[in-house]
Amino acid sequence: MKIKSNLPAHLKPVLKLSTRAVLMSLAAVTFSVAFAVASPNLYAANAEVEHDHVELDATIDVPYRSASATEARSFKLQLAYPTNAAVQVARWHVQLRAPSGAVVDEWRGVSPLERGAADLKIEWAGRVGKNAKLADGIYTVHMSALSVERTAHRALAPEMTALDDIATLTNGDLIGQSWEMRVGNPPTPKMPAFAAMKTSATANIEAKNTESSAAAKAGDTNAAPSTASLPYTVYYGNLHSQTNHSDGGGNVATCTSSQAAQTGQFGPADAFVYGKNAGLDVLMTSEHNHYFDGSSGTNGAATFTGVRNLYQSGVTAAANFNAANPGFLAIYGMEWGVISNGGHMNIFGSNDLLGWETNSSGQLLADALTPKSDYATIYSVMKQRGLVGQFNHPDTSGQFVIGGTSLAYNADGDEVMALAEIMNTSAFSSNTTETETGRSNFESAFNMLLERGFHVAPASNQDNHCANWGTAYTNRTAVLLPNGTTLNTANYLAALKARRVFATMDKNSQLVLTANGKIMGERFQNSGTLSLKANFANSAGRSVSTVSIFEGVPGRNGTVTTLATTATATTTPSLGKHFYYSKVTQDDGKILWSAPIWVEQVAATVDTTAPVVSASSAGTSGTITFNATATDNVGVARVDFYVDNVLKGNSTSAPYSYAFASTTVTDGVHSLVAKAVDAAGNVGSSAAQNFTVTNAPVTVSFNEAESNGSIAAANVVARNVTNIVGTMGNTTDKDYFAVALNANEKITLNMTGPTGKDYDLYLLSSAGATLTSSTGSTATETLTYTNNATAKTVYIQVLAYSGSSTTLTYNVKITRQ
Repeated sequence: MKIKSNLPAHLKPVLKLSTRAVLMSLAAVTFSVAFAVASPNLYAANAEVEHDHVELDATIDVPYRSASATEARSFKLQLAYPTNAAVQVARWHVQLRAPSGAVVDEWRGVSPLERGAADLKIEWAGRVGKNAKLADGIYTVHMSALSVERTAHRALAPEMTALDDIATLTNGDLIGQSWEMRVGNPPTPKMPAFAAMKTSATANIEAKNTESSAAAKAGDTNAAPSTASLPYTVYYGNLHSQTNHSDGGGNVATCTSSQAAQTGQFGPADAFVYGKNAGLDVLMTSEHNHYFDGSSGTNGAATFTGVRNLYQSGVTAAANFNAANPGFLAIYGMEWGVISNGGHMNIFGSNDLLGWETNSSGQLLADALTPKSDYATIYSVMKQRGLVGQFNHPDTSGQFVIGGTSLAYNADGDEVMALAEIMNTSAFSSNTTETETGRSNFESAFNMLLERGFHVAPASNQDNHCANWGTAYTNRTAVLLPNGTTLNTANYLAALKARRVFATMDKNSQLVLTANGKIMGERFQNSGTLSLKANFANSAGRSVSTVSIFEGVPGRNGTVTTLATTATATTTPSLGKHFYYSKVTQDDGKILWSAPIWVEQVAATVDTTAPVVSASSAGTSGTITFNATATDNVGVARVDFYVDNVLKGNSTSAPYSYAFASTTVTDGVHSLVAKAVDAAGNVGSSAAQNFTVTNAPVTVSFNEAESNGSIAAANVVARNVTNIVGTMGNTTDKDYFAVALNANEKITLNMTGPTGKDYDLYLLSSAGATLTSSTGSTATETLTYTNNATAKTVYIQVLAYSGSSTTLTYNVKITRQ
């Protein structure tokens, strides 16, 4: 949980405040600000919140586009400080910056937080007056804010406006947040062709439409991906929420904040039902680890048995729900830590409660001791237990401190912390229509973690405390599982550990960064050039407004920089370690962030080692899937698939596979060879693997056209025709059909005719000479002929030796080999 403000309308009477009374004046800047003060009882219902959750929270809502001809729009600034202790005063600074970085407009203000929170509305008039000639482009609204106690605020010099200086002087935490906005119609980037990967919804549709196997009917997702896609299924989840096992589960009709410990109306089982019905694929209920004693502080009357039973009831609720609801993943876990002098982190995969609290008898109220705010120890315990973690709403200072350093790198922490939230919606939102405007951005902290050396992927969650799990907004954490992999806890945590994750504000969008055939989350060595590609797809018609590829150096503790503002980029990194990730802003302002790719650039060497590759196939008709496993001392660039020594297709990323259409070859046994190619051009070939094709027969009929009673008047039969239909009008009738044969081609004719008739079958040369014939005593005849080395046209002759019919047909089946 991170304290945020989302007040109901009846608590927000808007008052106009004069610029003189509230704002520090700025020359040549025209603006107006309206603000609202929260209810005096906003946090009084849960006074415990002061103990460990005391900090300023500040967000700004920036409309990406404007319907006004002048591009005018309003920015909504929300400030909250959950305390009943010393009264806080928030100082804030908002800048509108041009694409060049130049400041276009700015606003400063001082907002008393005597009642816990304040909402402010900042109006920008748009391209008028001094801004009339602003160029089209992507502008940025940057907000910074900090809070100080009222007494300290009064002691500051009136002219002191630099928030950095105030933060240093008062030892305060400075909050920064930036959002882009589009002005006019700037050019949009060209995106590479990319077909959306499968989702649970598309997999279910395929399952319903497929009748070929029981596995497919049950939701099998093992079909080949679309062209220009990737062989993964995307699962969209909300990996941060609370229920009445801690301070969540509040009824949306009355919920405006966190709940007092264990007083919420709804528990984990309710949350899982709600999340599934809301369309989530995954929901994690992450309960505060120090609330299981029934208090956010220390409850001396609590017992270990009561605490453990409550935690285990959540573990059981998730397991039972998963057993009854395949295709949905319920995760129960904990949000470990505190905000003040700490930092919250989600822990996945733990069947035991980790904590530090004791009761009045000195009994530990947890399964294992993990001292409060001791991050080195919690990382170590998580590593020992094979657990996975997520940094929740991280700040750039004052959190996850080791040895006096915020967001301090730790080798154990790097191994276990797979995710870091990069964007969240308001924790106290009661919105159930996915339209919440209160959103927090943690991109600066995410970049700092990467520069520290952590291998984290971005997450976007909702931190729900009201009973609206996953429905406050359209944001999701998206995780990629290989096609055909069952959605369960083990496979999902494996995907988290692989960092196959992207964060999105749009549940209908996908973003995957690839580099030299590698997919986001991977770590690999590279020499020479590195080709990066941001692959985007949206199923609801949204397009890309901006795209960026960022670059940084793990362990440098420096600044992440923009490598490119295009979807593709080619670079030759300097020797050493680097990371890259992509960011896309849609035409509606919603943002996606990919997981990074981590690259160690090494000096180029002469590579003469060929890859090692093996091949296999699955299926005999329709789509036959070719699979290959390939390894190389440097890296596999692609795998080519050959059928009967003819190249049919390739795959550029593991797992290597190709969807082969069986109808492109004849029935029978064929040979498959996979050839793996590395960046140096070395080729390794697999042993030949035989596979059998048994295509369903396809009948193409040709109806006789009279008159065709001679070679000169013969009906010409196309090569794709497999059946001739005709009639014998009288006993002197003869039908001729011209058939072209390739050199050395074998043809078999099978004729069936009316019962009681005697029809004969001949194959003639162009001169009328008999090549072969079948003249039995019925209308059923069979003959076979193999052509010589010269392509030619031959003629099928059907004659009525005895009997005829103008209504009963004969059929000649043609088989070519």
